[in-house]
Amino acid sequence: PLVTSFTGKYGSIQYYVKAILERPAAPEQSVQTELQVISHIDVSSPALLTPVLRSQEKMVGCWFFTSGPVSLSAKIERKGYCNGEAIPIYAEIENCSSRLIVPKAAIFQTQTYLASGKTKTFRQMVANVRGNHIASGSTDTWNGKTLKIPPVSPSILDCCIIRVEYSLAVYIHIPGAKKLMIEMPLVIGTIPCIGFSSRNSSITSQFSMDMSWLALTLPEHPEAPPNYADVVSEEEFSRHVPAYPPPIDCEEQLCCPVFAYIQEFRFQPPPLYSEIDPHPTDVEETQPISFML
Repeated sequence: PLVTSFTGKYGSIQYYVKAILERPAAPEQSVQTELQVISHIDVSSPALLTPVLRSQEKMVGCWFFTSGPVSLSAKIERKGYCNGEAIPIYAEIENCSSRLIVPKAAIFQTQTYLASGKTKTFRQMVANVRGNHIASGSTDTWNGKTLKIPPVSPSILDCCIIRVEYSLAVYIHIPGAKKLMIEMPLVIGTIPCIGFSSRNSSITSQFSMDMSWLALTLPEHPEAPPNYADVVSEEEFSRHVPAYPPPIDCEEQLCCPVFAYIQEFRFQPPPLYSEIDPHPTDVEETQPISFML
């Protein structure tokens, strides 16, 4: 595969297309145009999804004039990221020295050129972030402090003449002493990582939201229908109930949705309760009585 186009400090990788027009008894004519080639790197590969953890400790001072140790441990969730992504950094800093220290983090780009058996290296900082001062005898914790990746060239790892590598450095600036630094390898890819956990959680929440209407339709413990014999006399009950129930049309039931029967069963109104005697023939009819004074 072709290597990604790149222009660096001491060399470059360029591609172009050239068209030549040959004519008999006339000089040839040619034109060319440059192409930008990108060799894709998928940061979702298992090798780039593994977390990276480093830790280191440094004794501040020299000989018998030591002021105490400074310890640092840092971690990133994965090794591969893309342009525009923010890298969450997790770090723990403990200052047991007598000096005021400052934690920092930076992304470094290292360009390596190989030609004629010689090697030349160029290193530069492309992004950085700074933490708060840590006094003597204090600690500080970074719970996902973000460092955004600027627009940079993707990593070039499979070229025999130019290599472009990145690293995330978490270091502590100590006044009057050499800094304490931890470097973790970093790969800048072109195909972003799809967060499977976040995608599954969003799908689950969407599914629960879409199925929320089912709770209104399907009761956990549906109430049993009332016994009509308790509220209607046997004579009235036998008058409305046929001797033989009508045959069930299975095709008609299959055409209707199941939720229709559930809705009808769940929200069917109770039978009407009448205060009038169910035998109107037994009621004596009364006539109004008028009095003359």
